[in-house]
Amino acid sequence: MIPLPPAPLPLGSYVLPGGTTDPSQAIGQALAAERIGLTTLWISERLGHRDLGVVAGALGQATTSVNIGSAITPFHIRHPAVLASLASTMQTLTHGRFLLGLGRGGAWLAGLGVTPATPAQTVVDIAAILRRLWAGDTVTYRGPAGHYPRLQLAGPPQTAPAPLLMAALGPNSLRLAGQHFDGVILPAFLTPQAVARMTTAARSAAQAAGRDPAALRIYATVLTLADPTPHDRDILAGRAVGYLHPPPHGDRIAHLNGWNPAPLARLRAHPLLAGLGPALADEKYRPQELAGPARLIPDSWLATSTATGTPAACTLRLAEYLDAGADELILHGTPPDRLGSLTTAYQRTTTTGPPPPAPADHPSPPQPTA
Repeated sequence: MIPLPPAPLPLGSYVLPGGTTDPSQAIGQALAAERIGLTTLWISERLGHRDLGVVAGALGQATTSVNIGSAITPFHIRHPAVLASLASTMQTLTHGRFLLGLGRGGAWLAGLGVTPATPAQTVVDIAAILRRLWAGDTVTYRGPAGHYPRLQLAGPPQTAPAPLLMAALGPNSLRLAGQHFDGVILPAFLTPQAVARMTTAARSAAQAAGRDPAALRIYATVLTLADPTPHDRDILAGRAVGYLHPPPHGDRIAHLNGWNPAPLARLRAHPLLAGLGPALADEKYRPQELAGPARLIPDSWLATSTATGTPAACTLRLAEYLDAGADELILHGTPPDRLGSLTTAYQRTTTTGPPPPAPADHPSPPQPTA
């Protein structure tokens, strides 16, 4: 008798993590994700090696059940009709398994000749344009999102539209996501307590807009390293620098987590980072090269905002994020083909419950006599 695959877990994972330049590796990672029961594969778009449409299309044909999502692609780098077409094609190709996650941008976009950030009304208008195109409408638009005399997709829609997600960190983005999107993508290096507050803020915005707050999906990104090797710890250090170095992103994370921001100033003054400007540290340097600056990040920050250690310990931390209100977690830092021990521990824990806590006081063992 052929064993049934494990039930999908409230866990997803990025494919092609870090500085991977060979997109073909995503295929093996996707097959592993389905085998171990992950719910979603996520693509963090990087121009040159991780084009969203190409990688998502390949994953859609290599898999049969796992969802495929972007986390994220910026609003700015595609014409609205091109973006709508990409999502519609992927949704049809995968029979409804695609999720379109969008982000408001960052300083690095200035090098592409586009506005580095997206004003609130532009976010609202682009979301409305995408939904109208997916509904089969012809769209005429002039406003902060651009001038489009006639936008239309060819043929009637073949499937339900893809869920539209928005990456959010600050209060304005959380409000927009709650009011106008189907889900929210929260970044890495947030504590479970911060995720709980942000979940409440987004769902409160949805309720205030007359929407069902329970229908708003919360995807929390958690850097996860089970049984980390020294190389994995270098990756953790590099990821932490990449998230915390750039202002105002790092400042917002520190504020949301209730951290004293003084270490951020010391981190940004490190000789390796002081001259980066808008460039992202993890694009400029390999994780091992960022180990020096990472020593300026307090250990307590990483201990409370990541899931690292044994698979059982990681499982307990991930449960904290789900208890905080997240519907699904995006595991970051470890590709799906290395997550088998973690998903096994997670399935075991959710089936049997967590182990009982150790007694507070342990009697001292008898001492040998001389």
